Amino acid sequence: MSALFTPLTLRAVTLPHRVAMAPMCQYSAGPDGLPTDWHRVHLGARAVGGVGLLLTEATAVVPEGRISPQDTGLWSGAHVDAWRPITGFLAAQGAVPAVQLAHAGFKASTYRPWAARRGGVPDAEGGWTPVGPGVEPFVPEYRHPTALDERGIAEVVAAFATAAGRALDAGFAAVEIHAAHGYLLHEFLSPLTNHRTDGYGGDRAGRMRLTLEVARAVRATVGADVPVLARISATDWVAGGWTVEDSVVLAGELAAAGVDLVDTSSGGAAVGATIPVGPGYQVPLAARIRRDAGVLTGAVGLIVEPEQAEQIVAAGEADLVLLGRELLRDPYWPRRAAAKLGATPGWPDQYTRAF
Repeated sequence: MSALFTPLTLRAVTLPHRVAMAPMCQYSAGPDGLPTDWHRVHLGARAVGGVGLLLTEATAVVPEGRISPQDTGLWSGAHVDAWRPITGFLAAQGAVPAVQLAHAGFKASTYRPWAARRGGVPDAEGGWTPVGPGVEPFVPEYRHPTALDERGIAEVVAAFATAAGRALDAGFAAVEIHAAHGYLLHEFLSPLTNHRTDGYGGDRAGRMRLTLEVARAVRATVGADVPVLARISATDWVAGGWTVEDSVVLAGELAAAGVDLVDTSSGGAAVGATIPVGPGYQVPLAARIRRDAGVLTGAVGLIVEPEQAEQIVAAGEADLVLLGRELLRDPYWPRRAAAKLGATPGWPDQYTRAF
């Protein structure tokens, strides 16, 4: 039997297998953060292709939490209505629809990657003033953020919780908290970006406080049956930054707060970090956290071949494999991988004539 194509149960939800799609921003939402036909087709194609757990792109909990003006959101009833037909289609194909709830922090209000310009989007072009743990921008060409005070922090926590409730109304079966890649929660976690001296800064416990408050609030909102995941950057890859040892501690605290699986990525808090990019380069981070924190983990990062993904799960390095760019190249990767590994591909009835 293939380890990769065995079910995984998270609370009241059972994933059909261990292949998930990692969140990938499409920068194709309307100006008010509503998903469009692009999202329905893009996500729907991966569901038809056999993905088990299908995570949306980073979906902002407040308007100013978007990375770009073209990012999706979940801060109103209109967003709930726009997401419902998408999640309904995904579920009808056998996928588990999940949303990644996010706040971009001081990386917000930037141009999308293929825009002619780079840096911060001005107000006149639909931009806004971002927020962060302090007033320094991520890089000089980004907009200068406003430092969150304790009231602002409480509003962020409440926004994550409220968006989690909306996610259930919109038909999502699981939620993921985005605490990675130099966005707001990671900005508070990393000593490279958090220089506060109040209760949300200083030592590791202070820097973890916001992320744990968000996790507890989300769990309280969604109830006992809904899986909650958290994506973290397991290391900043910079001396003096956040480390995998820190992540082991954080993962244990997240589990105590009600998080069921730690989606293990890395980097994003510093420009010029030396990252040993290569096939499966982040898998050892997921394996370390799984072993030392005793939590379920997901592995992501240049996982391309079915045999590679199979080995990760079979060896106990991670419980879930998340693919990103490979699923952009081949939406049917899960069905092709199942056939290659001796599992049942389970093609849709509409496509069986091809086989």
